[in-house]
Amino acid sequence: MTETVAVVDYGMGNLHSAGKALEKMAADGQRIHITGDPDALRAADRVVFPGVGAIRDCIKVITETGLDRAILDAIDAHKPVLGICVGMQAMMDHSEENDGVDCLGVFAGRVRFFGEQYGETGGRLKVPHMGWNQVRQTVDHPLWDGIDDNSRFYFVHSYCAVEVPEEEMAGRCEYGLPFAAAVAKHNVFAVQFHPEKSADAGLRLLGNFLRWQP
Repeated sequence: MTETVAVVDYGMGNLHSAGKALEKMAADGQRIHITGDPDALRAADRVVFPGVGAIRDCIKVITETGLDRAILDAIDAHKPVLGICVGMQAMMDHSEENDGVDCLGVFAGRVRFFGEQYGETGGRLKVPHMGWNQVRQTVDHPLWDGIDDNSRFYFVHSYCAVEVPEEEMAGRCEYGLPFAAAVAKHNVFAVQFHPEKSADAGLRLLGNFLRWQP
């Protein structure tokens, strides 16, 4: 049986690496389809929502094109949905970026800037937070299957999700302050890091998502 995995393309960022990583981990019969068509998202069996750049631009484009409603419809239809980086931030209640932006509200919590925080030496944290960092798994979730706790994943971001309720927290990381590295709720899982750039652990997570039956 053929299954379609739609990767949301809202016109920002290079989706090549995410698409190739998903293709590598796809099972027989799974087709990876990069698309900016809301109807194609609704017709897909699974949805991946990656993102880079400014949250204001992301929310503006997905709202104007109807992709926001299509993503929410996929969630309401109980299809497996994976958010990545800005895709995760767009699923929170609110972001402080760009003077404040209301987001999709899939998860509780808000997104704040790293740069006002101070590290152990007393100096302001360098932004973006870029490179490999450990993620502590805070819940036993199918997407963590076969991935060691405190595995390292690759991050590139200047904003992070905080004030996330414990029941929605799936993984924690720390860079000057603790923040949500992964969140989970019903049929939705979202990560701040880039699994497609995170070597074996990241590929394993993508493979787990492609086989997840929430």
